[in-house]
Amino acid sequence: MAVKRTAPARKVANTEPAKNPAAKATKKTENKTRPTRRSVTAFIDAVENETRRKDAKALLAMMKKATGEQPKMWGPSIIGFGEYHYKYESGREGDMLAVGFSPRKATMVLYVLGSLGPDEPLLKKLGPYKHGRSCLYIGSLDKIDASVLERIVVKSYKTTKKNWA
Repeated sequence: MAVKRTAPARKVANTEPAKNPAAKATKKTENKTRPTRRSVTAFIDAVENETRRKDAKALLAMMKKATGEQPKMWGPSIIGFGEYHYKYESGREGDMLAVGFSPRKATMVLYVLGSLGPDEPLLKKLGPYKHGRSCLYIGSLDKIDASVLERIVVKSYKTTKKNWA
């Protein structure tokens, strides 16, 4: 049985005008993480895991003291303290929390490394944690040095405010 061969598909010239890649980069888009009017206290009280809820209350008090800021909900699950406005060379700009945390099911997520980075010397003294690009993942506050964490929060907050003033 003979195999019928077909010619490769022909490329058709694009008749649309060329798009400006720079225009796409400067296009204004809304951040997904924005301040909301949701109650911080109600959010914490609704946390199912008792350890996370207890840790969230402790972090709330500590971050209020460390930053001098009142807490605000950012999106559905992040509690932030302070904010700053950023603008990148690409033209993208927006507002973001200076420091904050989120009591997730698996771990407590602390948004404190944005201005410090994972090589921050204080992290060696903190206790067990994991990290992402701008956050720390902590299983329980009982296993870390709270005074070191407070120093990290203060340093991150001040550095963020200074860098983005």
